[in-house]
Amino acid sequence: MDNSKVQEILEKQLLTVAKAVEDKIDDEISAMDRLDSDDLEALRERRLQQMKKMAEKRRSWIALGHGDYSEIPNEKEFFSVVKASERVVCHFYRENWPCKVMDKHLSILAKQHIETRFVKINAEKSLYLAEKLKIVVLPTLALIKNAKVDDYVVGFDKLGGTDEFSTEELEERLAKSQVIVYEGESSLNASKSKGKTKSVRQSSYSSGSE
Repeated sequence: MDNSKVQEILEKQLLTVAKAVEDKIDDEISAMDRLDSDDLEALRERRLQQMKKMAEKRRSWIALGHGDYSEIPNEKEFFSVVKASERVVCHFYRENWPCKVMDKHLSILAKQHIETRFVKINAEKSLYLAEKLKIVVLPTLALIKNAKVDDYVVGFDKLGGTDEFSTEELEERLAKSQVIVYEGESSLNASKSKGKTKSVRQSSYSSGSE
């Protein structure tokens, strides 16, 4: 057989095979498109359900006082608060400058982290509670999860030892104890923290100093 004829037959066979492969790929792509569409629909449905659940949670949190930084009037109310919310940050304070600095940052974080209840209680009017939780230095934050004190932020020692710490630094400290949900990048600047030399005299609850 002439070489040209052989070549022509081979080319036709290759074209036939290529067409068959192409058709099969087209069928598979169409099937995948249909599958992807179904998957996307299922994903949308799951997302919708998640959004509904989150909206319900937000309504529940707001009803419990989340989103605001409020004062607990007495020790009895403290126990009611920690039982009602899964995560609570409680600031034990007295009327002094370091505690006012902490107030400023907590007021901001309360609005940013609605998943956590932010409250304050006057340590000098809550002697039983302060003694039970071994509160000595003010300000102290009791970090509470599932009605149990899980960790403390005592004074400013872990915040650079100065009243010039940022809200982001406090936010990261709370995130380390998982008392807030925090998915952002670290905002700490180590060199900036090391460069600070100003110190703040923290109030000792036991001595009553200002």
